[in-house]
Amino acid sequence: MKDTIKKIEDQIKKHPVTLYMKGTPETPKCGFSAKAAQILSIYTKNFFYIDVLSYPDIRSTLPIFSNWPTFPQLWIKEKLIGGVDIMLELHNSGKLKILINSATL
Repeated sequence: MKDTIKKIEDQIKKHPVTLYMKGTPETPKCGFSAKAAQILSIYTKNFFYIDVLSYPDIRSTLPIFSNWPTFPQLWIKEKLIGGVDIMLELHNSGKLKILINSATL
């Protein structure tokens, strides 16, 4: 588990916008992940994603590390933003655009 936590920490440090999801943005494997990728794609095409179905170690460890039980999980500038409901709320309020712009400049 220590190695997986280190891997997750390295991913979120290296990539300012990281989405842990089921599937890929092009072929999502659940509706929530599809919606999350769709929302993110409005603002940037340059987000890093991990398909947690392909990485069982990350799938089992990330909820413990983040204290967030479900996927997708959006991280911006090493901070957990949350899942698709929070992303939608931030998108509708205009705050997600600000967060992503500040991370990708």
